[in-house]
Parts: sequence; C-alpha cells; structure tokens
Amino acid sequence: MVFKVLVVDDSSFYRRRVREILDDDRELEVVGEAKNGREALEKIDALAPDVVTMDVEMPVMDGISAVKAIMAKRPLPILMFSSLTHHGAQATLDALEAGALDFLPKKFEDIAKDRKDAARMLCTKVRLIARRSGGLSRPLLKRIETRKLPANAPRQPFLKSSSLLSGRKEAVTQPTVSSVKASGKKYQCLAIGASTGGPVALQKVLTPLPADFPYPILLVQHMPGTFTHAFAQRLNTHCHIGVKEAEHGDVLKPGVAYLAPGGKQMLIEGQGVKKTIAITDANPSDKISYKPSVDLTFGTLAKAYGGDVLGVILTGMGADGREGCRVLKDKGATIWAQDQASCVVYGMPQAVAVAGVSEKSINIDDMSTCIQTEMK
Repeated sequence: MVFKVLVVDDSSFYRRRVREILDDDRELEVVGEAKNGREALEKIDALAPDVVTMDVEMPVMDGISAVKAIMAKRPLPILMFSSLTHHGAQATLDALEAGALDFLPKKFEDIAKDRKDAARMLCTKVRLIARRSGGLSRPLLKRIETRKLPANAPRQPFLKSSSLLSGRKEAVTQPTVSSVKASGKKYQCLAIGASTGGPVALQKVLTPLPADFPYPILLVQHMPGTFTHAFAQRLNTHCHIGVKEAEHGDVLKPGVAYLAPGGKQMLIEGQGVKKTIAITDANPSDKISYKPSVDLTFGTLAKAYGGDVLGVILTGMGADGREGCRVLKDKGATIWAQDQASCVVYGMPQAVAVAGVSEKSINIDDMSTCIQTEMK
C-alpha cells in the first residue's frame, strides 16, 4: 500500500526537501504541498491524503490551529516539525494536545548526525502514523486551565485525545484486560517507559493519580532535552502528584514523578531506604540508541529496588525497555504493557509481550485505575 502525504510548510525549500525524501520511499507518495494551514485544509479536501506533515510556525494559519481544524473536520495522522527551543517545545506539546500524533525536529541534523539516517527516520515516522489513518476520531479540543489542581478537585485527564490508534491486527500477542485484582505484592516504585505517542499516554496515566500516591514514579520518555523540561512543567500543572524533570542528586519521594531529561541517562542509586537519581551524559561508546534509555533506567531500578517495582511500557517505536523489563522481572517485579488497540505505535509494548516479559496488556484509558488498584 502506498500512503498519500500532504507536506505543509511556509518554506518552499523545506517543502521540496521533505518531498524529495518521502518520494524516495516506495510506501509514500507526496500528493500535494501547502504553504499555510488554511491552504492545507483546502488541499486535504481536494487530495484526500492519508497523512500530513505540518510546520508549527506559518502565516495566515499556524500549525496548531490547522491541527485543531483538521481533527475537528476530518481527522488525519499528523507529524509536526518543530524547532528545538523552549518555544518550539511548548508549541509542539500544544499540537500534540490538539491531536497530532508525533513530531520531529525541523533541523535534520538534530534528528541524526547522518543525513541518510535522518531521512530514514522521517520516512519511518510518516509510515508508522499513516497506518493509523483508518481509525482516527476527533479529540476533545477544549483546553484545560493551566493551574495546579487542588487535591480534592474532580479528576480529569489533561489530554483526552482519542486519537491513540492501534497497530497491525496480526501483532496482537496478549488479550487486553480492563481491570485487575490487587495481587497483594509489596511495591516501592512505579516506573514507566514510552516513546512515540507517549506524551498523551503519560498524561492519561498520571493525571488521575492522587496527590498522596504512596510511591515515587520514574518516567522515561524519548524526547529532546529542550522538550522534557517543558513537558514536566506541563504535567506538574495538571496533575495531583508532583512532576519534575529529574536532576542529579534528587532523593526519590512518594507522590513525585521524575522525568528523565532528554539527551542524558537517568540512573537510580542506593541500596537502603534512601534512593537518589544520578543524571549522566550519554556516552557514545555505550552504543545505546536512546537518550534517555528505558533499558538503562530500569536496569538500575532492579539493583536499587529488586522486585518491588511495577514497570509499565507504553506506546513507542522500537524495543527499548524489553531488556530492562526482563532484568526487573528476573528480580520478581511486575511488568505491564499498553495494549495494541490504544497504542500510536505498538512497538515497545509488543516487544515485552512477545518476549513473555509483560504479564498484562491494558488499554491506556484503564491503565491508571489498574495501577492504583494494584499498588494500593
């Protein structure tokens, strides 16, 4: 199957560059271009693309407004291009809130050092989200007021996008469960790993957790360093629990979620009651593809907490987390995976399921309730 792509950017040079890369892929065909959001809406009606690449900053109608309009009228998978700046991070998170499925840095050298690798990553991302074009539904676009919720406030998810989509049907490896019975197991920590589609999924999981959640939470989301700080701030604004970008020397505390900073590795240290975070620069010689790496963080959790961990793998491309979860499970930890039907990309959860590491597959809408039931 060949997926039809609409490229939206106010730069004719950038549109041409993206077109050349995508047209080289046998599964992709650029059927049109648009120089702003308004023109994109017209081209969508005329060309019926399967997927859209969208710049954030454009005249007439910007990318965020265009995403909202597309998702309200004719939902399509959208890949955003964003600058690696604080403003770019905020705008990209706004676009994901509006319904975009994924993003990439606009500068190709920020995607990968080698241009061929960057082009390959772009094509892969577009193909993956294009496969979700058949089941998109309109997200709730109402913005939630940016303020810290009081502990007794009604719980509501920050993002209620229903545009989390299934992977291929033949990839299903575990039946989905919607509820769990508490096992009675002892826990000391909750750990969650995610990649593509993770920002929305993480917010769905974390927002309902109560302020007095009794364990620290470790979050590893594949995301650039300029994005993780903004993402942690946004989560903290809308969650009952505290959320922060992890810093070197942080002492883990109950009811606080620590987000691994992008471009670095987060390690957990300490054998006694006191556990601390060590943030280290990613070492190229380690040959670790992801920075931060779920495998690396989860591996150190196994040393610090043994089996007293609930590890959860959410939507994402690749297999990061599989080996870390395997190490945790060997220590007696419990491992869950997001189910295929609610994943943007059923890669990381599938990897732990196929390996026989995860015990349950759970829809993202039920994950938070299941976590609270198991860890109460």
